[in-house]
Amino acid sequence: MDLVALGVNHKTAPVEIREQLAFSEKQVKQVLQGLIQGDGLKECAVLSTCNRTEVYALAAGAEKVQSAFAGYLKVNRGLDPAGLRNFTYVYTGREAARHLFRVAAGLDSMILGETQILGQVKKAYEQAAACGTLDKVLHALFRRALECGKRVHSETEINQNSASVSYTAVKLAQDVFGQLAGCSVLVIGAGKMSELTLQHLHTHGCREMLIINRTRERAEALVALFGGKIFDYKSMGDCLVKADIVISSTGSPHFIIKKPLVAAAMRARKNRPLFFIDIAVPRDVDPAVNDLYNVYLYDIDDLQAVVDANIKEREREARKAELIIDQEVDEYCFWYKTLNVVPLIAALRQKAEKIRQEELAKMVGGCLSRLSPKEQKAVDNLTRLIVNRILREPVLKIKEFAAEERSEVYAASLCHLFDLDEDLLPKEEKLAAIMLFNGKNRYD
Repeated sequence: MDLVALGVNHKTAPVEIREQLAFSEKQVKQVLQGLIQGDGLKECAVLSTCNRTEVYALAAGAEKVQSAFAGYLKVNRGLDPAGLRNFTYVYTGREAARHLFRVAAGLDSMILGETQILGQVKKAYEQAAACGTLDKVLHALFRRALECGKRVHSETEINQNSASVSYTAVKLAQDVFGQLAGCSVLVIGAGKMSELTLQHLHTHGCREMLIINRTRERAEALVALFGGKIFDYKSMGDCLVKADIVISSTGSPHFIIKKPLVAAAMRARKNRPLFFIDIAVPRDVDPAVNDLYNVYLYDIDDLQAVVDANIKEREREARKAELIIDQEVDEYCFWYKTLNVVPLIAALRQKAEKIRQEELAKMVGGCLSRLSPKEQKAVDNLTRLIVNRILREPVLKIKEFAAEERSEVYAASLCHLFDLDEDLLPKEEKLAAIMLFNGKNRYD
């Protein structure tokens, strides 16, 4: 079985591709259920954000994961896998683990070092756990990735210079309007991203805020924090007439703001500038509105240009973060490699315990029969302690050898020396045993 990471992100695919692969929380559950039924997949998890969609799996080779995911997309999204191939990356083994650790630490994000992704990785982990598609390998992988992300943010200053998507959106508006105090802001979608954006806008002096959201309860929560007025979607046209800045971040699968609606609003506002920041994936605003006079539209990919202002300092801190990640990956990979020898260690302990009990039973019927129950218990404890002490060093060495390049030779030797069942060995180790003890060395 191989650890596999498969996906697309903002570096490999434009927003037009990423929005086709974006999954809601409900859809993630459906993807997980669909993938785990695929041939050769033992465990899987799906991470879907505005900047990436990734599948992590324990499978019989990367091609099994690619085939399963491509099949799901073709059946459920009508997508041609061949058309996505150039945008997709695949990592296996150590590199798959390292990729997730870098993602959790914010080193693979559009905004270097941003912290929001850590919560999204946690959510992906919880969703897969709830769906029952995780076992010990991916459980350990995600738990370790989350701990790694926390270490990076606590032991470096990678996130000290504000460069989140929400901050960058506000900074872009500030570059256009100068002072934001006095600007009227329309926020569509009252999710976490909108809350963060409102927080920055409030800090920069914006006080007149118009909020449109599908559920009124969430909109009221934002008003309680930052003030403003709540409107429904039917009032979208009127709100566009009043607003100077429009920030949209909904979960809609289709455009909610189209060119005719904006054109009508621009006539009513006598062509005063109107600034759109579309941070949703899939996009909320029809790109055609950018053709209108005095209308400025930026989508999530456009924000990258503004991010560069703070990126150099974060890159210096990122070098420190990479050292932390390397350490965490080493420890995870060591644990992962020792999984192969766990059955051997268990078999060795069981064999030693069986011998101990057999010999002790002989003595209990003989010379030990004269001892009191308390004394017999002491002898039992003593023999158990002796066996454990004898096995302690070999077990530690077995685990160390498991992480080495020729680990299968050591595992095969263990089976041979202690007459353990070779069926406990993975396929590679069984092959090594056959070659080694038939007088052949596969490394010659």
